[in-house]
Amino acid sequence: MRIDKYLWCTRYFKTRGLAADAIKKGHVSVNEQTAKASREVFPMDKITLRKDQINYIIKVLDIPQNRVGAKLVDIYRKDETPAEAFEHLEMLKLAKEHYRARGTGRPTKKDRRDIDDYTVSDEDFFE
Repeated sequence: MRIDKYLWCTRYFKTRGLAADAIKKGHVSVNEQTAKASREVFPMDKITLRKDQINYIIKVLDIPQNRVGAKLVDIYRKDETPAEAFEHLEMLKLAKEHYRARGTGRPTKKDRRDIDDYTVSDEDFFE
């Protein structure tokens, strides 16, 4: 099976086109070699995939006939991604929240909406 189709069948990408785009950008390698979308995948191959700032390491156990349900994905692959990768993603999320202290600098769109809601409720109160 083609690698783009395999990644789509095992639900790493929502569409086969997104899988092919990731492969073209060089985010996918098979057995530590950069892959093309037409590269065939066989059982016991090791796929390294970069998605959402996480390097997933997948071991192919079997080849599905077509796209499988989320509960059946583990039959066809073994996820060997280290837990540190997911912890790193959590740290990035926390860092983004801490980037700008609330109340400093120019208000964000959400801040402006909150201000508008506050001021509108005050005007309604006095009328």
